Amino acid sequence: QAQLVESGGGFVQAGGSLRLSCLVSGTFSVYHVAWFRQAPGKAREFVAALKWRDNPYYGDSVKDRFTISRDNARNTASLQMNSLHPDDTAVYFCALRMAVGAMTDYASPQAYPYWGQGTQVTVSS
Repeated sequence: QAQLVESGGGFVQAGGSLRLSCLVSGTFSVYHVAWFRQAPGKAREFVAALKWRDNPYYGDSVKDRFTISRDNARNTASLQMNSLHPDDTAVYFCALRMAVGAMTDYASPQAYPYWGQGTQVTVSS
């Protein structure tokens, strides 16, 4: 089974930037990758997703501020987060699914069987 380790979380003031990374074991190219986030007491929220050599998808709350990318040679996915707002404060999770079929359910946590442990992002006002 795939194993994922997120890194890059931390503390930042509103308007600042952070870059999250997800290191994946095995053959990364066979997976679709996504990022989700979850704040205390709230449901897990879709952030971004990327199919192998396809255009990315973004949640409405992060569009034009966040950028998802992947480097198959390094088995790494990244999430560049700019213009951060206190509402972005959450634990961010990297998630994977096998690259089969169209990515029509990219925003559903149920579509991703493999998850990292998460990395905390805290944005102060």
